[in-house]
This record gives sequence, structure tokens and C-alpha cells, in this order.
Amino acid sequence: MNQKLIDKAIEAKQCAYAPYSAFRVGAALLDDKGDIYTGCNVENASYGATICAERTAAVKAISEGSTSFTAIAIATDAKGYTPPCGICRQFLSEFAADEMDIYLIKGDDNVMITRLKELFPSGFTKEDLI
Repeated sequence: MNQKLIDKAIEAKQCAYAPYSAFRVGAALLDDKGDIYTGCNVENASYGATICAERTAAVKAISEGSTSFTAIAIATDAKGYTPPCGICRQFLSEFAADEMDIYLIKGDDNVMITRLKELFPSGFTKEDLI
């Protein structure tokens, strides 16, 4: 278990901008070089303009030249474990192997580990474009 990744996700949750839903999400993304990129959800009055924490972290990583992800931790205030939404699963699948670990954090110390392939078994990939 990657405790540093978990701690970074919990920390990132504090920066969430969620005035409409009050549903704060923090994410910490680990790349294949060992670097961590964090993100939080950013809501907008025009709900379609809202961006999830997972995609925020991924876009930060990609904009800094990192395009291969190995793990992500996701922290919320929810009572249960909160997996990435469908759009985030699709987005992450572009840059991560099926074996990507996903740490779902409930509270500050309960962690469930799953894999991208378990949450997104038949994703649309670049191979489908051929």
C-alpha cells in the first residue's frame, strides 16, 4: 500500500471547490517514474464545466510530460468508497495499464484497493480506432 499517495489524496481534498454539491474529492496520481500529481474537483455553476479530481491530476501530469500512470488514490467525505466516474475511467485508461492500482479512501484511514481493469473492463482504447 502506498501511504504517501493516500496522504496526498486526502490533502488534495482540502482544496476542492465544491460550493454546489459540497462533495469534495481529492486525487493523487502516481506515474511510472514515481512522481505524484494531485488534483481536486472544481465545480462550476454550469455543471457541465465541472472537472473531477482524477482528471485534474491527470491533466496536470500530462501537461508536465508524464503520460504513463501506475496508481491513483481518491479521497472523499462520503460514508462509502467512491470510485472514479465513467468519464474519469475512460480518461485514465488512455494513459494507464489495466493493472493500474486504484486506492479508494473512506474517511482518513479506510482504504480499499482495486484495479482499473476491474472498474473498467471493456474500455474504448486507441486500438479500437484501427
